[in-house]
Amino acid sequence: MPTILGQNQYGKAENRVVKITRDGATHHIKDLNVSVALSGDMEEVHYSGSNANVLPTDTTKNTVYAFAKEHGIESAEQFGIHLARHFVTSQEPIKTARIRIEEYAWERIATSDSHSKFIGADEVKHSFVRKGQETRLTQITYDGEKWEVISGLKDLVVMNSTNSEFWGYVKDKYTTLQEAYDRILATQVSSRWRFNWTDDEQKAPNWEKSYEQTRKHMLQAFAETYSLSLQQTLYQMGSRIINNRSEIDEVRFSLPNKHHFLVDLEPFGLKNDNEVYFAADRPYGLIEATILRDGCEARIPVDMTNL
Repeated sequence: MPTILGQNQYGKAENRVVKITRDGATHHIKDLNVSVALSGDMEEVHYSGSNANVLPTDTTKNTVYAFAKEHGIESAEQFGIHLARHFVTSQEPIKTARIRIEEYAWERIATSDSHSKFIGADEVKHSFVRKGQETRLTQITYDGEKWEVISGLKDLVVMNSTNSEFWGYVKDKYTTLQEAYDRILATQVSSRWRFNWTDDEQKAPNWEKSYEQTRKHMLQAFAETYSLSLQQTLYQMGSRIINNRSEIDEVRFSLPNKHHFLVDLEPFGLKNDNEVYFAADRPYGLIEATILRDGCEARIPVDMTNL
């Protein structure tokens, strides 16, 4: 045979599921985008077209919705673990399941107090507004024995309006950038972190608390670092997470430098004292790096585009 089959997988991508939990008049929302990828003994479907080992992708879609009802959605991670375990243990040909989940956060709309002219406004507990801009992410991979859980976020836009410098860099004949001793530092954070929970004998992390605390440490490090480079800030963000979250061994960041340039107002007889900026969306510097717990190996892919 002149050719052989290499790595392959299949599944149903981007299953949008919204789970409402009703606690009396108070409702809770989990809004997920779930993608399932399965691999295993799938040679024959590629070579001959035999579907004998193929679980239909429509079935994987139905499983997502059924599990939302049967197991609920305590967290994106726990929901993905339920799904991955099911596909690997219930279908002998399936050897590995990878579940990728995006979670969209909602928060309650603050309503008028009891003295409002709007009758009952203080009792409304079922109205929500999309929270923030970032999207929560997780990827769960299971091969029947070991787990790999990589979580993270994307599109978290942050800015420091001062306490950032950039100077002392290499200069050659093509360099035109002026050194900056007080600049805006802004970026759109894309980050993934890998948990050291790998088997059912270990106590699983509190996934919801872990996400909230990891995000908190990330933002605090960004705010509290006097930055001489975005690389320095990135390292401090990752180090803060590793040092404070024992369940995480590896963090990777992709940080585009969202440049802000001072506008020249002298033609109008005005002095621009670090007040008016032009926000350039492209081209942009792209800073990427992995921060590891000492003694651990990097496993998060360098290219996080599809992770």
